[in-house]
Amino acid sequence: MSNSSSLHEFLLLAFADTWELQLLHFALFLGIYLAALLGNGLIITAVACDHHLHTPMYFFLLNLSLLDLGTLSTTVPKSMANSLWNTRAISYSGCAAQVFWFLFLISAEYSLLTVMAYDRYIAICRTLHYSTLMGSRACVKMAAVAWASGLLTAVLHTANTFSISLCQGNTVDQFFCEVPQILKLSCSDSYLRELGLLVAGVCLAFGCFIFIVVSYVQIFTAVLGIPSEQGRHKAFSMCLPHLAVVSMFVSTGLFAYLKPPSISSPALDLVVSILYVVVPPAVNPLIYSLRNKELKEALKKLFQLIPVQQL
Repeated sequence: MSNSSSLHEFLLLAFADTWELQLLHFALFLGIYLAALLGNGLIITAVACDHHLHTPMYFFLLNLSLLDLGTLSTTVPKSMANSLWNTRAISYSGCAAQVFWFLFLISAEYSLLTVMAYDRYIAICRTLHYSTLMGSRACVKMAAVAWASGLLTAVLHTANTFSISLCQGNTVDQFFCEVPQILKLSCSDSYLRELGLLVAGVCLAFGCFIFIVVSYVQIFTAVLGIPSEQGRHKAFSMCLPHLAVVSMFVSTGLFAYLKPPSISSPALDLVVSILYVVVPPAVNPLIYSLRNKELKEALKKLFQLIPVQQL
């Protein structure tokens, strides 16, 4: 057994034992990653280039797409490379970097989803004050707070996790470096400090969740009071994509960390981790663009601007 000062690398969980299945994993993750790059990249480009989309809702959507791209780029490429080169190793510094960036991006995304719920609440429940409360400066400040909260979370957890003595080997039962899995390698009571931070983080996340729920209770109460069917439909279409993204984000995360130990197994844990780490960032662009006419029009204009070479 070795302590953290002598560890040079960790061994991640492999998706398969055979070379053929490893190639299948590589191809599957590559397809998902390229689809996510395309979807999120198109949203970022459309929002940045079309002045009609320079509104708070699309500003926050641009930030969400950036965070989704970062989350996937933190975990998926290393997993693909390991499958392609038939290895499980990740360096100690690489693991620390992965923990930091994953916590930074995933925490910032949850904070941003909370801010987006507030934006929808103001847009529907306090429409007359929307331009005042959601001005450009206010939006930039709220986005900055979301990113800063993710940075603070990442710094605290990464510093605490990698200051703990590790003597239970170097095998991480996950396809990426994850704090709970690294804590299983600890050999002293020093991990209690990190558990305290995790509990504080969970309490903060629960507070954000309650804020989102209360916001949507008031939103749906206001929407149901709209006399026009067209007005109700428009209000619902503004909120449902965000609600779908939040539901998927929260439900997959809760199931991953709160599922009963009796049904836990390496194979199930691997599938569940993919559901909450890989699938949401890849699916979010589809959810937001599926019934969004403004975004579709912006993308159509974007494609029309691409010069076509005359043969």
